[in-house]
Amino acid sequence: MKRKHLPAVPEATRRAGVNSDVSPRALDRWNPSLQAAAESGDSDNTISIYDAIGESFWEEGVTAKRVAGALRHIGAKKDVVVNINSPGGDVFEALAIYNLLREHEGKVTVKVLGLAASAASLIAMAGDEVQIGRAAFLMVHNSWVIAMGNRHDLREVADWIEPFDNTLADVYAARTGLDLDEVKQSLDAETWIGGKEAVELGWADSLLESDEVAEAPEAQNKSKLAARKMDVLLAKAGVPRSERRAMMQAIKSDTPSAIDPGMPGATESEIGSLTVSIQTLTKIRIL
Repeated sequence: MKRKHLPAVPEATRRAGVNSDVSPRALDRWNPSLQAAAESGDSDNTISIYDAIGESFWEEGVTAKRVAGALRHIGAKKDVVVNINSPGGDVFEALAIYNLLREHEGKVTVKVLGLAASAASLIAMAGDEVQIGRAAFLMVHNSWVIAMGNRHDLREVADWIEPFDNTLADVYAARTGLDLDEVKQSLDAETWIGGKEAVELGWADSLLESDEVAEAPEAQNKSKLAARKMDVLLAKAGVPRSERRAMMQAIKSDTPSAIDPGMPGATESEIGSLTVSIQTLTKIRIL
C-alpha cells in the first residue's frame, strides 16, 4: 500500500525514569552478520539499518537524526531502499524514523533481510513496498521499557505507555488490513512472523530472492557479536541501557598488559574485554 495511506504517528515526548530498550529475546535471536548481498554496489540511495534502534555502545547508532541526514543526502524526490536487520530498540526513535520515511517524496522500498523486531518492525511498515527474506522474521509486541519508581509511578507509566501501543497497532492494522483487535492480540502475545507468513498476512508484499541476502565474514562481526551477547546478558539482569553502554565503553578502553597464550589470534583489547566482562557478570551474579 502507498505510505500516504498509513497513519502519521505523534512525536513522542520522553518521560523521566523510563527508557525504551531492546527486548532480550529479540537480541538473543538476532544474527547481526546478515546484510544485503550487494552492499558494496550502488548504495547512493540505500539506508542500512543493521543495529539496534537508538544510541549504540560505540557511536550514535540508528537514530532519526542519522536517517534524516541520509535522506537529505539522497534527495527528497529520489527513490530509497531501506535494508533492515535489527533487533529493535528505542520505540520513540522508531516513531520519528517511521514519520521521516512516510513523508519522503520518492518511493520507499523496505527489505527485511534477517530480523525486523519490535521498534524495527514499525520502521519496516513505512515502505511503499515491503520485501522480506524467506528465512527472515518480523516480531511485534507492546512497547518494551525499563522504568523505575514506586507502585504509583509504575501504574502511571503503564497508563502513559498505552497510547503508544495503540499507535503501533493502528499502523500495523492499516498496513496489513488485519482487524485492529487481532493486531492488538498479536502485540500482547509478542508474535514472531516468518517471511512466507508475513506475505500471506499482509505484513509484507513479496519475498526476497535468496541471493539478495548474504552473511558477512565472521571476523568482520566478531566484536559486534560479542558486544551484543554481553548486552543480552546484562539486559536479562535488568541493567538499564545507559549503564550497559557506559560499561561497554569502559570495556572498550581497557587494555591489559598480557595476552593469554591459550587464545590464539586474540588481541590485547579482546582479552581485556573478556576479562572485564567476566568480572562484571560475576559481580551481578549472572554467572
